[in-house]
Amino acid sequence: MPTIPTIAANGAQIPAIGLGTWTLMDEEGSRVVTTALASGYRHIDTAAMYGNEAAVGAGLRASGIARKEIWVTTKVWWDNIGEGALQRSAETSLRQLGLDYVDLLLIHWPNPAIPVAQSIAALNDAKRRGLAKHIGVSNFPTRLIEEAVRATKEPIVTNQCEYHPHLDQSKVLAACRKHGIALTAYCPLGRGTVGGVMDEAVVKSIAARLKRTPGQVVLRWHMQQPGVVAVPKSANARRLAENLAVFDFELTAADMKALSGLARPDGRVVKLAFAPQWD
Repeated sequence: MPTIPTIAANGAQIPAIGLGTWTLMDEEGSRVVTTALASGYRHIDTAAMYGNEAAVGAGLRASGIARKEIWVTTKVWWDNIGEGALQRSAETSLRQLGLDYVDLLLIHWPNPAIPVAQSIAALNDAKRRGLAKHIGVSNFPTRLIEEAVRATKEPIVTNQCEYHPHLDQSKVLAACRKHGIALTAYCPLGRGTVGGVMDEAVVKSIAARLKRTPGQVVLRWHMQQPGVVAVPKSANARRLAENLAVFDFELTAADMKALSGLARPDGRVVKLAFAPQWD
């Protein structure tokens, strides 16, 4: 079973690879969580909006692994990030998960109708109440990262954002590193279709040379960047194991440069109408 390194971020030690659970529902969701934990995962990522927290909780319990050994992240949806609503959402998430606390509670998306300072104050309060050991944000561009850091009294440990070789996030990465914040990459493999990241010739070439899968090459690219965590999603047991098998090889500096060079203006996969203005 692989040993997963952790990423240090403002007092937290976040397992570098976790299981993303978006779209994993009901019995399948529970089964995948249990399978992932049996494979060596110790980081599970969910959200109130996913509608699967109860399934995730069932999978955690079925694993038989001690609670203290598993890092659990959940998120508060953007319409519940005001004072009072955020704390109630966190309490509901804990009931759904069947947990006394989560390791990390995130604001899922910023809401222009709710001041960042108010959301961050509510998030701070949730941490002080013991609902979460650590707090963070998600989908915050550099301007909002700075607002959040100014507003918080508790350490912000991560900013969870879309990140993969087709999407340049150098400005967000720089802002996170400036403040000791990890960047957690969702959609870390990009779009899994023809023309997607793993369909790129340079990815396939590196994979062939190293006798690895394209997905492993892209996840290794994430792992070799300071302060980056990745939460790929898969329901396939073989792929779950493959996604963890990325700590026994290295990409060269030329490989890293080539993969980063795949960034393109239309590289973003997640495009929501209420998204903030990106960097």
